[in-house]
Amino acid sequence: MQGQNRKDIYPGLEVGIILKKDQRSGNVTYGVVKNLLTSATFHSRGIKVRLEDGQIGRVCEIVEEY
Repeated sequence: MQGQNRKDIYPGLEVGIILKKDQRSGNVTYGVVKNLLTSATFHSRGIKVRLEDGQIGRVCEIVEEY
């Protein structure tokens, strides 16, 4: 699982997140990070972010890194 370290995630990064409603099914939603909501440097279930379209979830994978 990627996306557990805050230093790896930044605004503009394309990621896959798991929304709260999808935690049981594991459905992944893709989008671009608008801002980070987790202040800790590490989170075992993934750093919580807000996507540019307003959806909030925990990062489960990093799609693209520049």
